[in-house]
Amino acid sequence: MKFFNKKNALLSFSLGILLFFSFFLYLFTLQTYTQIEEFSVFIRQKFGRFYLWLGLICVLLLIILAISKWGKLKLGKVTDRPDFSRLAWISMLYSAGMGAGILLRAVQEPVFMMRNPPIQTSIDNTTIALEYTFYQWGFTAWAFYAIFAITIGYYLFVKSKKVLSSSAFSSLENFIPSTKAKKIIFGGIDILAILTTVFGLVAAIGLGTTQIEGGLNHVLKIDFGITGIILILTLISFLAFISVYRGVNKGIKIISTWNIYITIGLLLFVLFQSNIPAIFTQFFTATYHYIIDFIPLSIAYGAYNPGETFLTDWTYYYWAFWLAWAPFTGIFIARISKGRTLREIIIGVLLVPSLGTFFWFTTFGQSAFDIINDLGTYQDQFDNVFTSIFIFFENYPIQGFINTLTIILLISFLVTSLDSAIFVLSMFTDNGKQIPSKKHRILWSIILLIFSIGIILLGNAKEDINVLIAMQKLLIITSLPFSLLMVVMIILFIRDFKNNIKHK
Repeated sequence: MKFFNKKNALLSFSLGILLFFSFFLYLFTLQTYTQIEEFSVFIRQKFGRFYLWLGLICVLLLIILAISKWGKLKLGKVTDRPDFSRLAWISMLYSAGMGAGILLRAVQEPVFMMRNPPIQTSIDNTTIALEYTFYQWGFTAWAFYAIFAITIGYYLFVKSKKVLSSSAFSSLENFIPSTKAKKIIFGGIDILAILTTVFGLVAAIGLGTTQIEGGLNHVLKIDFGITGIILILTLISFLAFISVYRGVNKGIKIISTWNIYITIGLLLFVLFQSNIPAIFTQFFTATYHYIIDFIPLSIAYGAYNPGETFLTDWTYYYWAFWLAWAPFTGIFIARISKGRTLREIIIGVLLVPSLGTFFWFTTFGQSAFDIINDLGTYQDQFDNVFTSIFIFFENYPIQGFINTLTIILLISFLVTSLDSAIFVLSMFTDNGKQIPSKKHRILWSIILLIFSIGIILLGNAKEDINVLIAMQKLLIITSLPFSLLMVVMIILFIRDFKNNIKHK
């Protein structure tokens, strides 16, 4: 293919690095896992708290931006209008930014937090469980996405730069005298963004396909094993390719909207058969405590410090995961947000999805708490992250249909995450074009399938680990360089944005 040439060094270098790492994943799986495990310990010890502070700063910065006079400014020209309806816009950004994760953790995480309270305060364990779950899925996660979306959108639609991560650093050009040095530095930034995106995406795909396999095992009483996971992964990759090949309007938008409708249907199915007053009470109570406790939670201060072991296994991993998704999710959100004001984008990305996620976890979490109370003795039914939601639905009517629908929704969520990433990666490597060529979409579909299979093998390298454990360790490492780069990006954006306002 002609795009493998010196003119497209970004694509060549990125694929070379990914294929090189895939070589070790396939042929030296156990040794690779051991090295990842050792290095991740060092990263968590030295930079764990940095992740926490970065998350808090991103949230506070967005709040300040939204309530300031700058919030009225558009992402684009004054005459630009949004390309998508508000429902379609929110559906696409939510499907791309969260997706299958809310099914993976819907029951298992609140129950784990209830039985193992990470913090001890004056409120009961069920409220603490939901509050901490909100913390790990709420404002901070979406703040990482929103910061990147607004920053890259500003340079894309206001400054007319290319769809590349390095565009956010374009103001540094005047400080780099050598043309060759510019190419190396900006090329390195783009390669880093691509690698971070790929690692974050395949982590989600690996977890999601493993949950689908767990659901099929549970429903059909057949152990499909690693072969089944790879076959599921291949099917999802094929569907994602069809979607992204058709484009944003014909593929991604349709599937994303479909996802939201089914998700709301599942939510209402559980809600109307549960203790509705208790669910709404918990939702408002846990949300209130989450908001007033947000700052001490964000820096793990005093009574809100769950300890390094817990932070390592949960919060640091989550922050690394959201950071890994920030490049592709942020750029995708920017791509579909042209014509909207900064205030609308911040509210739409930071607040609306967070509140929706909170109500989701409250509905499933409180219902699971009630089921456990009715059982009398809990025998770890909801402890397995990959099967917990399917076991949960056994307590409701038409469980066979609901479990099948959940598996379909899982596949659909993964397809939208994958097709969004393929589209963004194709924009990156096709010279920053907003509508990348279909050749690049085909190529990234194949590469991501190959790399995802390697991640599945990594998650099965030892008997005492799974895909989740392997991804926790890997993402802690791969997200660090991008998180450091994000600090520079934020500083440059604030400076350039202020200067642009002054000269208008």
